[in-house]
Amino acid sequence: WKPGAAPAPAAPAGGAGDAISAATAAQGDLVRKLKTEKAAKPEIDAAVKKLLALKAEYKAATGKDWKPAAEPKAAPKKAASPPAAATAELTGPGAAIDAAIKGQGETVRKLKTEKADKAAIDEAVKKLLSLKAEFKAATGADWKPAEQKKETKGKENKKPEASAPAADGEKSETQKKRDAKKAEKANKKAAHKSDEAGGQVEAKDEGPDVSSGKYGTQEMNQSKDKPSTVLTPVKELGMKMNEKTVTVRGRVHTSRAKGKQCFFVIRQQQVTIQCLAFVNESISKQMVNFIANVTKESIVDVEAVVKKVDEKIESCTQQDVELHVKQVWVVSASDPRLPLQIEDAARQLTEENEGTFARVNQDVRLDNRVLDLRTPTNQAIFRLEAGVCQLFRDTLAKKGFVEIHTPKIISAASEGGANVFKVSYFKGSAFLAQSPQLYKQMAIAGDFEKVFTVGGVFRAEDSNTHRHLTEFVGLDLEMAFKFHYHEVVDTIGDLFTQMFRGLRDKYSQEIETVSQQFPCEPFKFLDPPLRLEFPEAVEMLKEAGVEMGDEDDLSTPNEKLLGRIVKAKYDTDYFILDKYPLAVRPFYTMPDPVDGKYSNSYDMFMRGEEILSGAQRIHNTEFLIERAKHHGIELNTIASYIDSFRYGCPPHAGGGIGMERVTMLYLGLDNIRKTSMFPRDPKRLTP
Repeated sequence: WKPGAAPAPAAPAGGAGDAISAATAAQGDLVRKLKTEKAAKPEIDAAVKKLLALKAEYKAATGKDWKPAAEPKAAPKKAASPPAAATAELTGPGAAIDAAIKGQGETVRKLKTEKADKAAIDEAVKKLLSLKAEFKAATGADWKPAEQKKETKGKENKKPEASAPAADGEKSETQKKRDAKKAEKANKKAAHKSDEAGGQVEAKDEGPDVSSGKYGTQEMNQSKDKPSTVLTPVKELGMKMNEKTVTVRGRVHTSRAKGKQCFFVIRQQQVTIQCLAFVNESISKQMVNFIANVTKESIVDVEAVVKKVDEKIESCTQQDVELHVKQVWVVSASDPRLPLQIEDAARQLTEENEGTFARVNQDVRLDNRVLDLRTPTNQAIFRLEAGVCQLFRDTLAKKGFVEIHTPKIISAASEGGANVFKVSYFKGSAFLAQSPQLYKQMAIAGDFEKVFTVGGVFRAEDSNTHRHLTEFVGLDLEMAFKFHYHEVVDTIGDLFTQMFRGLRDKYSQEIETVSQQFPCEPFKFLDPPLRLEFPEAVEMLKEAGVEMGDEDDLSTPNEKLLGRIVKAKYDTDYFILDKYPLAVRPFYTMPDPVDGKYSNSYDMFMRGEEILSGAQRIHNTEFLIERAKHHGIELNTIASYIDSFRYGCPPHAGGGIGMERVTMLYLGLDNIRKTSMFPRDPKRLTP
């Protein structure tokens, strides 16, 4: 049976051939309908299986392959005017769908021209086919482009011997055969695209799906069941698990399909493992195609056998084994188009590869922080930063400190300055705390003796530098001392030593991961830490050619230079600078009892940048008022601060540390935004 055949040749088949042909066509319509409606995969497979059986039955009855009738659909094209008229008369839903089909067709052509991602093209084709099916349901006719008529005319006019006026609406026998072949080819192509868009592959080419029920997309998890499946962490997969069957959950990091096999990498936070799916007696080509089309960053469950490899897989963290796939289920699919590629965001850029690979700039990273945080480097940075906070807490707790929690909405500026955020507070105004200092000191006056707090700090400073944020996490401590503020300096110095040692010993893998993308010399420190006095630092800078006065504060460039000098001389990245000039410190700083030009204050430095500023506080009310007047501060603006010391307060000192800055400098990173998960600066308030 073939399109356009005369009635006589069909006679040998008799009524049976015609009946089978009609049943085959009807079953084909059913298959297309199921695919359009996105029916369940088993239902579609059953319909396809029945369709193949009908085709085989037809061939047995007629001796020929069954093919769809193409000519009846092409017949209306002979007359140029009827289709145009039909198109012109479209109204209501038909007209709206017709316009939508044209628009979607343009989208498909544009994606192909721009060589877009295959998944994006398939999605667009799928939508186009769905619109065409909707058009047929609304109008009862297949959708045809209006310009088809013009193309036919053009082809007729190309024939040198034909006369345009005489051939109006007529075609030669040769042209009819050509059109029939083209229509048949177009139908096959459309059917192939339909199968691709639905993630199906033609059963006649690939045979029965022996992997049915072993792959697909899971139902949305609504906590309906509690399965007994055990998910194995990827980091535990190694030689000791060779030949064992495991189930892992992770993201599709990369994938590449070739022929009858597909390699893909599963990423679970910082660790990765290679997986292999290939056609065999239990894995079908349909399953391999499905895996190849799972979009990057989708979360999947993979059941597989752990297999030892002959050569190490250098591109993965698990280098001695790979997973041979048995089942793959998509738990949560990712959109096919990603605003940044994880490989690009995780790549170390050097002078050699600059321009070779895509560079992901900082704004793109921060605008798409959820994706950026998935890189192994960022996973390592924020795990180490959590360690900074935990070591701060644990070390001070062992030293007898009590953790307190202080308010962040306050009635006046914490430090009497102007760099404060003002907020509406019911019928009045309030401010966001620049520091928890007042409350730490009140706790000391309340006889808590040693306190610390971890919390948000807000600074309304329009500083767009590599080390400033408008909101950061403050690690603050305050401590009453018995005789000398150096008791507090020694405590803080040892705190940092314990933190640095803990980071080095407990987070060596994270440090190594970060250094692979952002190379840096390991952080060095002394135990006990190096302590210098301010006049010594000034002398060292003067010897290096810096011109500055004895009571001038250190500028940022001079701090960095001092850090390099200290590193060269003492081989340490961390040091304490004591006895700052009184003139450059706040009003509440206790003056030095021997030389009034200096004070009982100190800063601490990492890699030449300040990470803590502290001092002995004035705890005597009268002297505090005197120093406030000396600095020109209106007493009514700091009345609650002064009142805290009216009922007796032990001598005390403390300091404040920026968690993000400590992390940045310990890892040798160049920007504090790399160590703030969702940074806030004068130009960024989202995400």
